[in-house]
Amino acid sequence: MQKRILVVDDDPNIVNLIRAFLTKIGFEILEANDGLDGLQKARTEKPDLIILDVMLPKLDGFKLSRLLKFDESFQNTPILMLTAKTDEKDEKTGKAMGADAYLTKPFKNQQLIDQVKALVA
Repeated sequence: MQKRILVVDDDPNIVNLIRAFLTKIGFEILEANDGLDGLQKARTEKPDLIILDVMLPKLDGFKLSRLLKFDESFQNTPILMLTAKTDEKDEKTGKAMGADAYLTKPFKNQQLIDQVKALVA
């Protein structure tokens, strides 16, 4: 069965780029363009992995990650933060909020593919 990935990012170019690479290697992509929509889609769609931007409208990625990881049904769902926030403190905050991996933009396509495969293997 195809693994499902929820991409939560308010930049349609990033979403389309991720979709292009990950559908090519067999993943189904779901998308949300703000934090609240991401939370609702995560709850209704139950993805195998969530790729999450930090700077999102309505609910930022740190808070969204925390809300999901507090929810028993998402404790084992990996979260990959994909963000332009490159400071070490931001990465530490992301991991403290429940992110399983942290990748900064701009990213290399192979980096993203490798991270995704590692998280949903």
